[in-house]
Amino acid sequence: MPAAFADDVAGYADAGCFAIEVWLTKLEQHLASASPADTKTLLAARGVTLAAASYQGGLLLSQGEQRKAHFEHFRRRLDLCQEFAIPTMVLAADFAQKIDAVSLGRAVVSLKQAAQWAAGFGVRLALEFRGADTFCTSLDTALSLVEQCGELNLGVCLDAFHFYKGPSKTEDFDRLTNANLAHVQLCDVAGVPRELMADADRVFPGEGDFRLEPLIRKLRQIGYDGYVSLELMNPMVWQSNIAQVAELGLAALARQLEAP
Repeated sequence: MPAAFADDVAGYADAGCFAIEVWLTKLEQHLASASPADTKTLLAARGVTLAAASYQGGLLLSQGEQRKAHFEHFRRRLDLCQEFAIPTMVLAADFAQKIDAVSLGRAVVSLKQAAQWAAGFGVRLALEFRGADTFCTSLDTALSLVEQCGELNLGVCLDAFHFYKGPSKTEDFDRLTNANLAHVQLCDVAGVPRELMADADRVFPGEGDFRLEPLIRKLRQIGYDGYVSLELMNPMVWQSNIAQVAELGLAALARQLEAP
């Protein structure tokens, strides 16, 4: 996370990883001193594709001026996705202390509107559930929200960390299809109870306690043809060389995805 966007591009390419789930704040910071044209040249020179963008929040439950500000921010980020041909944006459900039927209805309306905006920019939204939050904590709930919206460019983001930390169950995989699964993020956690797991505990897939086999098996069953991203929000990992981390991460993903 501390590295600059240009360093990420160089490090990933050096490791033979030519697709990046870009952190939107990094891209915005990069563009404060570099033009879109120069940035496209940088990406093309290293053969790197921006496969997905993370993340946008604040859209589902905000109201009034706050909602207006979040949607304006969202529009600017849709501009970025269109400019750089980023096909998918991860959308995080808002944190809420308490959720009721009125709030749920508001969330569905806002999510539907967000998807319609994104469609105008040629972007697909991937709704991410958060295992420790109060609202939209499970894969099942995220899928229900997507279904209620009925927008073709809206799906879920399946993050292994939040799946195993929260109340999601492997039975929830039964509802996944290639149509409603928009993005996948993998990681692992070793030796930490679910109640205490934090982003900083994430390690490479296959090095922890998560049972990733059912998830991978489901991806094969539904013919998932989207990207699978490595998401390691671990400050200890960030201290290492970018290319080295990317190489190790790519190998870890390959071992999981190619296992019989």
